[in-house]
Amino acid sequence: MGKVITIANQKGGVGKTTTAINLAASLGILEKKVLLIDADPQANASSGVGIDVEELEYSTYDCMVNEIDPKEVIVETETPNLSLMPSHIDLVGAEVELINTWQREFVVKNFVEKIKDDYDYIIIDCLPSLGLVTVNALTAADSVLIPVQCEFFALEGLGKLLNTIKLVKKQLNPKLQIEGILLSMYDKRLRLANEVVSEVKEHFKEQVFETIVHRNSRLGEAPNFGKPVALYDATSKGAINFFNLSKEILIRNKDTVKKKKKVKQ
Repeated sequence: MGKVITIANQKGGVGKTTTAINLAASLGILEKKVLLIDADPQANASSGVGIDVEELEYSTYDCMVNEIDPKEVIVETETPNLSLMPSHIDLVGAEVELINTWQREFVVKNFVEKIKDDYDYIIIDCLPSLGLVTVNALTAADSVLIPVQCEFFALEGLGKLLNTIKLVKKQLNPKLQIEGILLSMYDKRLRLANEVVSEVKEHFKEQVFETIVHRNSRLGEAPNFGKPVALYDATSKGAINFFNLSKEILIRNKDTVKKKKKVKQ
């Protein structure tokens, strides 16, 4: 049975979708069968792996609102072992349309359960809010990965997110765990960035991933070509960071991973 990891942070611009795309792709390249679920109406995760959502008949919205079989929605990508459940702008209306739905917080969980056995990992990319769609993604998840940017106000809103996670765990999903906190957009030349790293590690200790995602131009360029950074430039610092993150997650989950020397960041 696959593990479901939701990437969440209600604060925008923290590298959430970049993390979802590149973590999913790196796990796929490491020979794990991966499904990326795009649960953000902006559909950036979908376009970021080369899928034109306007050409598709169904999207995540149809699974949530119209109860379409998820296997009819999932499409293959050019990345090895990576499948996608694409999003669409229609998802904007899902929260209103589901408001009177019985057990509306379990809609995503219900369709994920139908396909969970088909994958080693399912990665869910959420929109930057703590609304019903994000709560659904947290209810469906085994764990949540939280990207935090190495910038001023890095911890702004993190307490609110952690409280939401605690409430979801208490009321909807008792097994929900924190997969880890990922420091991103790191520039070692900046004193503030180093201070943020120290502060986050001091507060959250072992919950913080050893891997830190550096600021890297290739990470920003890759989505324009509809590719994860590993396919765009496998030698870039961004690609190396996400391979290291993937290996760290596999090791944390006692999953099989080829023993290779960790690449220096």
